[in-house]
Amino acid sequence: MRLHSARAGLILLCLAGAAAAAETAPPTGDPAIIAADARLETLWNEGAFTEGVAVAPDGRIYFSDIPSDDAPGKIYRFDPATSQTDVYCHDSAKSNGLMFDRDGRLIACCGANHGGQSLAEITPDGHVRPLVDAWQKRRFNSPNDLDIHPDGSIYFSDPRYLGPEPLEIDHQSVYRYNPADQSVTRVTRDITKPNGVAVAPGGKTLYVAETDNRTVNVGQPPTGDAKVRMTLNAFPIKPDGTLGPKQVLVNFGDDLGIDGMAVDSEGHIYAAVRSASRFGIRIYDDKGAELASIPTPDLPTNCCFGIGHEATTLYITAGTGLYRIPVKTAGYLPATANR
Repeated sequence: MRLHSARAGLILLCLAGAAAAAETAPPTGDPAIIAADARLETLWNEGAFTEGVAVAPDGRIYFSDIPSDDAPGKIYRFDPATSQTDVYCHDSAKSNGLMFDRDGRLIACCGANHGGQSLAEITPDGHVRPLVDAWQKRRFNSPNDLDIHPDGSIYFSDPRYLGPEPLEIDHQSVYRYNPADQSVTRVTRDITKPNGVAVAPGGKTLYVAETDNRTVNVGQPPTGDAKVRMTLNAFPIKPDGTLGPKQVLVNFGDDLGIDGMAVDSEGHIYAAVRSASRFGIRIYDDKGAELASIPTPDLPTNCCFGIGHEATTLYITAGTGLYRIPVKTAGYLPATANR
């Protein structure tokens, strides 16, 4: 997501040339989730706006870097075994959210602002191959974030935060893409501007962040009659993949809400909260109660868990960098949960 506000802009922190340890406050909350002495580690901090962190089947960590101008964006790859970061995709069509599917394909939400405006596969040679770029023959607004259900279907959000492209769809919604028949179904109608999405363990609940800042372009003033809506929501997933009634778990009021999310194997939600007053990764239970908090050195955008011996390592994109911190519970990867 590309979401800023004047108030948030005042607290952006410059981390250029940061050392290995990020200078942040320690985590707080339930010690069964994260130890009080756990510390955030800076892994890479040379980007423009990092997003969409995802773990590959081999344990390497991929993440998007999204410039605010008409440059195409890149996808970087961090190797925990060597601590080296390299460029995987030199032209990502403004990729944002990333995730690997059960076949090891890297799936990306490619946004607007001179981007691909599509749900796409990033091929092994680093090229973008669109899977779908329209709903009812109208171009997507700006695909933002995604999660892959254990049945292989892909849920992705389609808001608009930035970009000069004309809007062809008069709503901002979550969609379900079925790779088996390449169909696209709109699954939300009561979320005004969706952002992060996450499938809960068991595949029966979809969490959706509503991050409505009242504008479709951060360079323009908010729409006069629109209302700020910053919420975390839970939807039951029906057998056909559509969603049942919305349940609001957290209402952030006028504060900036959630960008991306991840879920652990116990069903806790790890949410990248961008509130200017207290930003970082907040951990909630499935009812919306806050259990713990991990401050970040800059506004966070997304998070994911490692795999294998790193299953209890949380990777975080924030500001211009990539970070990690140890937690107590292993992550849940729905795309491969039934394998």
